[in-house]
Amino acid sequence: MIKNLAPDIFRQRLLIESFYTIDISRETVEKYLLDIAENLSLRTYGKPVIFAPTSSMGQEKNAGYDAFIPLIDSGISAYFWSNAKFFSIVIYTCKGFDEQAAIDFTREYFAVSSEIASASF
Repeated sequence: MIKNLAPDIFRQRLLIESFYTIDISRETVEKYLLDIAENLSLRTYGKPVIFAPTSSMGQEKNAGYDAFIPLIDSGISAYFWSNAKFFSIVIYTCKGFDEQAAIDFTREYFAVSSEIASASF
């Protein structure tokens, strides 16, 4: 457990990781970020920012998408490895949300058929 250096500031953080079975594109990443925010009643104030570095910029095994959506109460970051079909998503808010709903939504959206690892911190 991380030491709480600011107990008077509410923060909720959830890391979700697993393997996806759907085809990932810039559009599916953008839709996920918008839809999970809406599903958790988290308000956005901007469009998702999505990067897809070319394979010449790094190791081919790490190619995929890096994405972020700003929330009124913080943000959601998401990372997708195209070759491994793996994702790592961090929901960070200053407003409470239902963690199991976030996990369930993510499992369904990405058609996860294997184990999902999650951690709150």
